[in-house]
Amino acid sequence: MTNQIAFTDAGAVDTQRTALVTGASRGIGLAVAKALARRGYRLYLTCRNSEKELTELSHELSETFPIICTPICADMGDFREVNRVFTQIQDLTLLVNNAGVSHIGLLHEMSVEEWQTVMNVNLNALFYTCRLAVPMMLKRHAGKIINISSVWGNAGASMEVAYSASKGGVNAFTKALAKELAPSNIQVNAIACGVIDTDMNRCFSAEELAELQAEIPADRMGRPDEVAQMLLSLLDAPSYLTGQVITLDGGWM
Repeated sequence: MTNQIAFTDAGAVDTQRTALVTGASRGIGLAVAKALARRGYRLYLTCRNSEKELTELSHELSETFPIICTPICADMGDFREVNRVFTQIQDLTLLVNNAGVSHIGLLHEMSVEEWQTVMNVNLNALFYTCRLAVPMMLKRHAGKIINISSVWGNAGASMEVAYSASKGGVNAFTKALAKELAPSNIQVNAIACGVIDTDMNRCFSAEELAELQAEIPADRMGRPDEVAQMLLSLLDAPSYLTGQVITLDGGWM
């Protein structure tokens, strides 16, 4: 497809807008990909293991909306893999760092390899993608970076020390990079999610999920499409909004 103009319910959309969404084969990343497709974004979508699902999603989006969608299977926690992803990208106006992994267990029983995996995927990947995406945005003197974080990055969670530390790093990374890029009209924000109904929570039993839900004032888990809706609101926000970690948790924390 070589569309110069895409049309959505809102009318004509400039397809010069290009987005990279990591971890897009399911959950929040999938919802974000669909939301951006509706807006006419040219999409690059990544996943680590679910190549079949990502390819099917990309075909669906390309057939449903007048956009180009490129699926790429890559480990975003490996700089060599991230560099390979960016060899396929000529321009970028939006970076969504969503890829993430969790680890539940006692810290003293966690292996060094497990710790490194969590840090590589949840935190180091932000450095890798931003290092390569920022020069593209600097050429435009415009761009947006949105990082998907967690309330545990704010408060910390027992039995999830590595995950909490990685997301705390995401929050600090977001605030610091926002200050660095603000003079160049590039906004950097994060969404700190509460309990969202995704595969990441499948490790909990029905009873554990019920107890967790009872703690949430909204009396339910959040939906991936609600995170996508929040992300769209950040895209529509004034450029003066940057360096913010916005909590989306149903009033939980």
